[in-house]
Amino acid sequence: MRVLITNDDGIDSAGLTVLAHVAADAGHDVVVAAPNAEYSGFSAGLRGEHEDGVLTVSAGRPPGLRASIESMAVHASPALIAYAAGAGDLGPHPDILLSGINLGPNVGPAIMHSATVGAAISAAAQDIPAMATSITARSPQHWETAAAVLERAFAWLSSHQQDHRVLNVNVPDIPLAELKGLRTAHPARFTAVSDERQLQVRRLLFEPFASDKVTFEPDSDAGLLAAGWATVSLVAAHVHDGESATMPTLNFDEGAQS
Repeated sequence: MRVLITNDDGIDSAGLTVLAHVAADAGHDVVVAAPNAEYSGFSAGLRGEHEDGVLTVSAGRPPGLRASIESMAVHASPALIAYAAGAGDLGPHPDILLSGINLGPNVGPAIMHSATVGAAISAAAQDIPAMATSITARSPQHWETAAAVLERAFAWLSSHQQDHRVLNVNVPDIPLAELKGLRTAHPARFTAVSDERQLQVRRLLFEPFASDKVTFEPDSDAGLLAAGWATVSLVAAHVHDGESATMPTLNFDEGAQS
């Protein structure tokens, strides 16, 4: 299978190398196509530089990437890279898209703002199985822990049909020997208590992740991550929840409500 690797931290991030090597070691054809600049917090926004209607691509390689793996810097946001890849503009159509490894976690409400997740959701919208991956530190020290977790997560992704869902994986930046394991988890939610909610917003979105400052539910993705677990969540997008839709049918021809 052809696996495309992208991210939102840019082509110079070492997280790309770890993720690309996980896919290559599993026996797949791998290409790195990452933004030429950082797009953190850009969600699934679409932005790019074009020349004659074609996305601008320049030379670029993340540090330590094997010489046998193709790599390019794309002058575009991660979501636009995912769409371009799906359209065949970056080479053969990818069978899987892997996004990350993001520098900092993407848990709870932060998921919706992440361009790492945005790229994966844009791939899933095109029926391309996708995984978004993150590590808790801005300057990680334990890439081997991330590699071990993502090997297992990637094996699961590549053998299970997703139906427009995205596998969102978060790994604590701790030695592998200290990792408690990998657990499924629901995304954390902000508390209803206003003062505490303001602290949660600041700590989750504006400050580096600190386990001792996490006050989300213990069984949520943020709570488990703080306790030394790697977490995985299936995130669905563009799905209509018919059971909870309660608006009445409106007949605009008659101006009546039924």
